[in-house]
Amino acid sequence: MSSTMRNEASSSSSKTPKESVVVDCGKRRSSCGYCRSPRHNSISHGMLAESLTVDDYQALLDQGWRRSGCFLYKPEMEKTCCPSYTIRLKAGDFVPSKEQLRVSRRMQRFLDGTLDVKKVDAMEEPNTSKNSGSLVHNNPSCTMSEESLSVGNKEVDEVEKSLHYLSDQIDNAVQMFTENGEFPSGIQLPKASVRMVSQGKKKLLTNVSEDLLYSSNIAFQVAASINRAQSMDKDGNDSKPSRDSEKENGSSPKIIAEKLVASLDSTVKLSSLSTRACNGHVNFYASSKQVSQNGIVQNAAIPKKSGTKLDKGGNCLISPQNCQFKKRKLEIRLNKSSFDPKEYALYRKYQSKVHNDKPQNYTESSYRRFLVDTPLLYVSHTGDSTVPPCGFGSFHQQYLVDGQLVAVGVIDILPNCLSSKYLFWDPDFAFLSLGKYSALQEIGWVKDNQVYCPSLQYYYLGYYIHSCNKMRYKAAYRPSELLCPLRYQWVSFDIARPLLDRKRYVVLSDASILPNGESSSLQVTEVQDAMLIQLDDNGQEDANDVPLHEDEEMVEFESESSDDEPDLQTNCESENCDFSQVLLAIKGSRVRYKNLRSVLGPEQQRYLESQLQKYRRVVGAELSERMVYSLG
Repeated sequence: MSSTMRNEASSSSSKTPKESVVVDCGKRRSSCGYCRSPRHNSISHGMLAESLTVDDYQALLDQGWRRSGCFLYKPEMEKTCCPSYTIRLKAGDFVPSKEQLRVSRRMQRFLDGTLDVKKVDAMEEPNTSKNSGSLVHNNPSCTMSEESLSVGNKEVDEVEKSLHYLSDQIDNAVQMFTENGEFPSGIQLPKASVRMVSQGKKKLLTNVSEDLLYSSNIAFQVAASINRAQSMDKDGNDSKPSRDSEKENGSSPKIIAEKLVASLDSTVKLSSLSTRACNGHVNFYASSKQVSQNGIVQNAAIPKKSGTKLDKGGNCLISPQNCQFKKRKLEIRLNKSSFDPKEYALYRKYQSKVHNDKPQNYTESSYRRFLVDTPLLYVSHTGDSTVPPCGFGSFHQQYLVDGQLVAVGVIDILPNCLSSKYLFWDPDFAFLSLGKYSALQEIGWVKDNQVYCPSLQYYYLGYYIHSCNKMRYKAAYRPSELLCPLRYQWVSFDIARPLLDRKRYVVLSDASILPNGESSSLQVTEVQDAMLIQLDDNGQEDANDVPLHEDEEMVEFESESSDDEPDLQTNCESENCDFSQVLLAIKGSRVRYKNLRSVLGPEQQRYLESQLQKYRRVVGAELSERMVYSLG
């Protein structure tokens, strides 16, 4: 892939440009979306792109630039309040963390119908802005459809009712033992709670012929209550009973569990389940005939007899007909960036409920400008064996469950990377951590498509802001690298982190050549970091409280040009002073500045050269000679 440049003297006549055209290069100040400073302390270089080849945008990314719609921006690292380092990881080297694996397992449990949604909701923090991920492989056409087992609210309710039924059966058994004197009367014994068993515990606890479905620790609770009552002395003091005394009076969890299993055995067998006491736990199993190849229980019937709970239609709550987990279709569609009313409706819901944003801040025009408009020139797979089947360009990746849109990832697919720009999702599905799910899905996509495009190796996560605690989650995708803001070299995050703990702005490439990341001779800014919140991994704010790629919102604030540049005519490096080869567009024609200089007056020449010097300095010599800088 390479930028196709026009003849410098020719007029642009084609309706579809094949070159990068940028305008209005300058410095911007805006309110900061990270530290929320009331001052306009966020300082960045910016320019508008009329068109941009994927190669040129790849090169800009590797110099610290990002885009918001058609606006390109790059933080002025030494001056801005929150220095932003471009972060990436090599997809082939990615090692998922325990948390990321946990999110993957949670998604799979949701899809196979074994996730207790109510329990997950109860465990989550009140602020449920989530990031998520699961490695799901895409097919070569960049559209993935996967038949999965899942449950909606109705199915979850049925599972809950089944668990309640089994809990009631245990309670009945406890009551029976109390009435016949095997358990002491006069004390209040706890109610049973039966829960589903996680996939990890299943692998550890089940054998070849049976599959563990549910378990209850009621025997431990009953034993504790009995022993506590029996150990009370006359003065009302209690003491911890010995294990021998527990065995003597039959109040050990193991003995109680065995009693309960013996009582439940006849009832549960009629429901095609079996029970077993295991180290004080009451476990419920399904026979291997009831378990499919993917571990899903085909049926677990509770007998329809007197005393069994029935639904409104008179059907048993757990029956082969009514308790099969229904299949649902998870579909991931990759579409070229365009306006979709359903996506915009989801975006409004997300902004309102997750960010508590005001309607005037997520109008259709701002949404289009932020997440739909793109300057990237689409490159088709047709006739090019080095391009992935979906092509290069800007895309919206939709996540649908049974046709319902639940998340949209806004991404750019470039010759060397997938650059993740933004994700918005349905707050009703916050418990699935869809941000993390999509991030790992995108990493998997990069790995899968390397067969079509060998240069496609990396996953770019946007900006990493160490001074903003809520943005540190991006480093959890390991092993990651940060871009040195001076020499544009990639430095391991493990080397960069201890340095960023001390200073907001660091020339990272200096650190990369020192042993053990020592920073005694580093070139750093003398910025006070009194406001920098430094927390260790255990104390950090939960990454789920921040939506993935929130950094792009910064450029939605009003900005203005700044004239506080140094005297570039007297303070420039020789390389940057030579802007004679900068490619310009004037009234449809392409011309190098050296060929235009002779027709300019002294004032025009002085003004234009000052602008070109700034432009060449922030985009680099190579891009300034390859991209077109439009003068209107």
